[in-house]
Amino acid sequence: MSFRRNLRSNRSNCAQNENSENTGGGERCERRLRRRDANGQAIVKIAARKTALKDERHRQLMEQRRKEVCTMLNSPPKRKENNANSKANSNSSSKEPNLRNLTPIFDYEMFKQAQAKAAKLLQEQMKDANNKKDGIKHIEMGKYEMEVWYSSPYPEEYLCLPKLYICEFCLKYFNLRLVLKRHMMKCPYHCPPGDEIYRKGNISIFEIDGEKNKFYCRNLCLVAKLFLDHKTLYYDVEPFKFYIMTEFDSEGFHIIGYFSKEKNSFLNYNVSCILTFPPYQKQGYGRMLIDFSYLLTKLEGKVGSPEKPLSDLGLISYRSYWKNVILEYLCNYKDSEISIKDLSQETAINAYDIVSTLQALGMLKYWKGKHLVLTRKEILDEYRAKLKKKKNIKTIDQSCLHWQPSTSSSNSNR
Repeated sequence: MSFRRNLRSNRSNCAQNENSENTGGGERCERRLRRRDANGQAIVKIAARKTALKDERHRQLMEQRRKEVCTMLNSPPKRKENNANSKANSNSSSKEPNLRNLTPIFDYEMFKQAQAKAAKLLQEQMKDANNKKDGIKHIEMGKYEMEVWYSSPYPEEYLCLPKLYICEFCLKYFNLRLVLKRHMMKCPYHCPPGDEIYRKGNISIFEIDGEKNKFYCRNLCLVAKLFLDHKTLYYDVEPFKFYIMTEFDSEGFHIIGYFSKEKNSFLNYNVSCILTFPPYQKQGYGRMLIDFSYLLTKLEGKVGSPEKPLSDLGLISYRSYWKNVILEYLCNYKDSEISIKDLSQETAINAYDIVSTLQALGMLKYWKGKHLVLTRKEILDEYRAKLKKKKNIKTIDQSCLHWQPSTSSSNSNR
């Protein structure tokens, strides 16, 4: 019995010990969890503080930069004369690429010398341009330097230059002679980019479609505007054809002058714009261009007239041409009656232009509702005497023309 009592007491003691151990272990676990929670909260607080510090530093930095930008915008730029050379060197070094390790030293030095020379020339031209308010004064094209008469809508960076350098073959424009010479070495053109439809001796005429050769025709219009006051066509060249008269030598085909005409003119204009460049004026080339335009009109079976208004030189040239053609026709006319309609169809000159020319000559009389042409003998004799004195008159030879009118133009005029 005593043994059983001892066993029961031992068991109860063990159970009490186990219960005490279990309660002690739970408390330790709770304390550990509390410590972990405290550590986690501390870590979160530290991370939040770091983030707040970063945001504050970023905000302060942005505020500082904003203040610097505001001060730079509000304050005028400061000039430091003492550090001008160092600033120039730093700017040049920052803008220019370093080519010393990529190219030979000799080539690099040659490039720097050419660059400095070009910059000096451009600076001199800019100084001259500031002194002259009228812009372009001269152009250099081929072997000729020409003084311009009017302004032309070249790009703004070229309008401030006193002289413009123009390639005589492609008519591209440059600001320096050095750049023009470099272009001439590789220019693909040695003649106008069109069909050569006339050649006699060293004189050739090329037909150019404005739609197919926009670059050349636009450059041509820009050059022509320097010598024409009423010209308004610059960039819309697609509806026009251009006829370029050139002089040929060993170097290529040098432009003398040109005229343009609409492909389909409802008013039967056979010339929209006509120009002989100053070095070739007063040598008979203007008359040749006018005669050639009327020859094309005659082959098309039409009667034509130049588009109005004409320039001062153009009006003088046309009046002289109409006068000579009409007087030559009257000198060779044998019948007793003369019809203005027949005269117009024979010469391809518009009847209104014939009437105005005859009135200026005093050879037209209005009688009984009709216009009568008076063949004044003194005027015809004076014309014959002038023809005998003139030598080497430049004329168009129809046998040297290789051209046929397009079907669209012929159909539109029927």
